[in-house]
Amino acid sequence: MRGIDRQAGHLGGYINPEAIVPADHPLRVIRALVNAALERLSPVFDEIYSLIGRPSIPPEQLLRALLLQMFFTVRSERQLMEQLAYNILFRWFVGLSVEAPVWDVTVFTKNRDRLLEGDIAHAFLTAILQDPQIRPLLSDEHFSIDGTMIEAWASMKSFRRTDGSDEPPGPGRNSARDFHGERLSNKTHASTTDPDARLYKKAKGQAAKLCHLGHVVMENRSCLVVDASVTPATGTAEGEAASAMVGDIPGQHRITVGGDKAFDTNEFVAGMRDFNATPHVAQNDNGRESAIDGRTTRHPGYKVSLILRKRIEEVFGWAKTIGGQRKTRFRATPRVDWMFTLAAAAYDLIRLPKLLGVAA
Repeated sequence: MRGIDRQAGHLGGYINPEAIVPADHPLRVIRALVNAALERLSPVFDEIYSLIGRPSIPPEQLLRALLLQMFFTVRSERQLMEQLAYNILFRWFVGLSVEAPVWDVTVFTKNRDRLLEGDIAHAFLTAILQDPQIRPLLSDEHFSIDGTMIEAWASMKSFRRTDGSDEPPGPGRNSARDFHGERLSNKTHASTTDPDARLYKKAKGQAAKLCHLGHVVMENRSCLVVDASVTPATGTAEGEAASAMVGDIPGQHRITVGGDKAFDTNEFVAGMRDFNATPHVAQNDNGRESAIDGRTTRHPGYKVSLILRKRIEEVFGWAKTIGGQRKTRFRATPRVDWMFTLAAAAYDLIRLPKLLGVAA
């Protein structure tokens, strides 16, 4: 049963957090935007929660708590619950009264996993961008795409042969394993910890790691994320994910899509043109012929797209260093996708106060 998100002006006790939080604190603007987005999601919450039974953690409070975890780089849900026990700013943002008991961490994580069923992270990102204050900040014509590696919550020791013909693990909790002379491949091996993780490296000369691939679509006016997803790490995943997300952009008008050299392939360029999108990707003419010719590069907008598409790296930089997405703490692609998308929404929320010009 869905818990009730009780929002009172005074959170109770002898301390009024509303009076303690500075009037120009960025979280005030963010909280208003989050509350408006959660109000739009209320019908979705009603669909995934039963009308009977014991009330659960209100999904609105759960999502606010998860956003705080990313805003302040709290490493685990257990530490998040500790912060909620004494941090008045956290309680004010989440909507907990001063006297309210903090949730048990196991109950919190189980309720969080319930939100996976409704694809709430993607719906939440969309709900934020639908805000009347935010729509004028977005471009509906010019976009950028890119992907990044997300290290899996699995060690190389878990990457074992699928037929079970390799040596069994030694005794002990962290037993040694000899990789000498063994050829590791995704065709013959899989992680016993996270079967969705793949052995992958971004470029030649780099170390291969067990990871997932995170993908982002950014609009070029304010450089806000408009879509995000996670896929297994394969050599064609970036192009396939980008094509799928560009295809989901609403409208039938012509758009431009910027990207790096990895997207300079005949298949991707042709696919973009089928979507009525002009591919503004960097030319890769090192020992080969680029799929982008003078019909595209002669326009001034092409150079502008190549400059702006680099700002998508700011999304990945924030998500990995602040949002905790460098090495995921979750297993299986759906869970990693959920948290990565929520981190993309958190990145937008962090930037919106300054973009709206209502907070320092």
